[in-house]
Amino acid sequence: MTPNTPTPLSRFRQRLAVLYFGQTSSAVRFQLTLAVIDLAIIAFFLFGPYLRNRPSYLVIDYLIAVWIAAELAAQLLAAPRLKRWLLRPMTWIDVLILLTLLFPTTFFSFAFLRATRLWAIAQRPIFRVMLKRLGQSHLADIIAALINFVVFLFTVTGFVYTFFFFGENGLAGFVDAAYFTVATVTTTGFGDITLPGTAGKLTSIVTMIIGISLFVRLAQAIFRPYKVSFACPECGLQRHDADAVHCKACGHILNIPDEGD
Repeated sequence: MTPNTPTPLSRFRQRLAVLYFGQTSSAVRFQLTLAVIDLAIIAFFLFGPYLRNRPSYLVIDYLIAVWIAAELAAQLLAAPRLKRWLLRPMTWIDVLILLTLLFPTTFFSFAFLRATRLWAIAQRPIFRVMLKRLGQSHLADIIAALINFVVFLFTVTGFVYTFFFFGENGLAGFVDAAYFTVATVTTTGFGDITLPGTAGKLTSIVTMIIGISLFVRLAQAIFRPYKVSFACPECGLQRHDADAVHCKACGHILNIPDEGD
């Protein structure tokens, strides 16, 4: 084997990179399969509290743990640089989710982070590729903002349920946690359900600040004029009107590709 001959491992890494980040037919099918599996995992997490008493629950739980561990390993191999992989927020979220699956008793307090698996779908290249192929690229920012908002609601609901309402029987505790979260995020503040103590007040403050910010971001994505991502070669401005001819920051002539290009 000559020095320039790629090793089996390097060829495997290149193949994974194409599948994870490419836009070929095989890459699109691969990414769609991952997205479907992500949705199935999220559904299991949402309905998990009602399935705990079934003997198949632990089997599915550990199968998901094996899947997430395998995908973390595959993403590490496909990543062009280790630093880039380590700096991805989803990497560390998946590690925490994996720990909650493998050691549910020890890491029970972090189980609410399982809702953040929704982000995995929004971060996959297939998300924007499919919208572009459907001619709906302008919906990408709206859907991403909506996913962020929904993930935040589910994550805060899970956190509030875990630390404040877990002692309630049946569905009542989760409903109370969801009710408190929505009332706080919308600043309705009925006051019939409140969180006790200093920790409860701090939780309410953080929920209101971040929730309102995400809600405003969603409203901006829906109502602002559609812009495309295209870096100005002169000043580097990233966002422009879809039909822009000149950069509004420096006046440089732009050549923004059409959707079909």
